[in-house]
Amino acid sequence: MAVKTTAKKGTDTYFRLVKEYPLAPIRDDADLANAQAVIDRLLERELDRGAQDYLAVLTNLVEAYEDEHVEIPDASGKDVLRELMRANDLSQAKLAKEVGITQSTISDLVNGKRPFTSEHVVALGRFFGVSPAAFLAV
Repeated sequence: MAVKTTAKKGTDTYFRLVKEYPLAPIRDDADLANAQAVIDRLLERELDRGAQDYLAVLTNLVEAYEDEHVEIPDASGKDVLRELMRANDLSQAKLAKEVGITQSTISDLVNGKRPFTSEHVVALGRFFGVSPAAFLAV
């Protein structure tokens, strides 16, 4: 009696991608750059199941390499705040109004002229939906 197998949707895509860029441990910065280029290309299109699976494995390989070889410095509270404001298209005045912190205080925080207080980090964390710890230096 023959056993029927059902091919997972996207299997062809998965194997085509493996032929183009084989899934193997990343050994150096050149491998990392190539893997990141493949990831960038995949993220620009709609992916079927096979491409999603391939992307997940390739991303894990990149993460494993970066965890061991790439040191990412911690961002300062002012840098985190500046980036969250940029990403959410918020001016200092708009943020001040939304969180109940004066605009001059927001300016001082963004420019590193004033330390974050517990009230600041709680209000900002709540507003942006991030942990208050994101604004504290480690």
